[in-house]
Amino acid sequence: MRHRTNRTYGRDVIVRIGYNAPATTDLRALVLGLEREGFDSLWVSERATGPSPDPVVALTYAAALTSRIKLGTSVMTLPGRQPALVAQEMASLDNLSDGRLLPAFGLGLRNVGEQQAFGVRREERAAIFEEVLPLLRRFWAEDEVTHHGTHFHYENLRVLPKPVKRGFDVWMGGASDAELRRTGRLSDGWLAAFTTPAEGERGRVLIQQAAAEAGREIEEEHFGAVVPYRRGPVDPQVEARFTRARAVRGPAPLDDVVPTLDSLETHLKHLIEAGLSKFVLAPLIPPPDWDSELADVRDAALPLQTRR
Repeated sequence: MRHRTNRTYGRDVIVRIGYNAPATTDLRALVLGLEREGFDSLWVSERATGPSPDPVVALTYAAALTSRIKLGTSVMTLPGRQPALVAQEMASLDNLSDGRLLPAFGLGLRNVGEQQAFGVRREERAAIFEEVLPLLRRFWAEDEVTHHGTHFHYENLRVLPKPVKRGFDVWMGGASDAELRRTGRLSDGWLAAFTTPAEGERGRVLIQQAAAEAGREIEEEHFGAVVPYRRGPVDPQVEARFTRARAVRGPAPLDDVVPTLDSLETHLKHLIEAGLSKFVLAPLIPPPDWDSELADVRDAALPLQTRR
């Protein structure tokens, strides 16, 4: 494995390839396989009204089984949670895993059930998020926090433990222009999902512009994507799920977003050329056997991963 040149920047970038846990699967087999086969990370999505396990619980379980792979949330909902408790939860998991946590946050899914589960109306989510994320950074870095905002009030509040590095590089998801600009203003990185290479490049540029307007800079290495893949043709129910996931961006050919295993390496190369370098692979259909699945995906994708 070797460095790959990203033509967007004209220099080498560090490519990392992780894997997203399907909602219903043998998590132990997946986690041990990722550790064994050399994947970079495990990511768990949040679906309060679906069959997915709670991301913090699942990642804590994974941390206890492993010593190497990083552990990411893809992505965890902030509106509807108490910031001090989220800060403690994230820092605790980071300590228990020896600094392997990769937190990525978002506003939450758009469906009514998720909004009910978190107790936050859709129109309230952005304002709450923009108050919470800076608070989390303060809780992780400062000994005591005093804050009197629109939604939360704290007076000399001490939150322990602190993360291993006294803070995190916080990534965000998002697809709409408003979400991308928010990512530029507030985050340290972007994890796109169900994106074409052209959309990934446009999103990266818009985020960098928003960051510059806010007097910030996001590292060029801090752009990535969740990349679904498939073994072959998909049934109508799975394709309908793909269409719903693309609701913000609009229609796109399935092949432009969801490569087959045979075309996965080529698809990742196109995303690298668009300026993305951190990838979370996600099978459209959970496989019956993780050992053979991860061996095949390793051969198809990990030659692109930068040597450690």
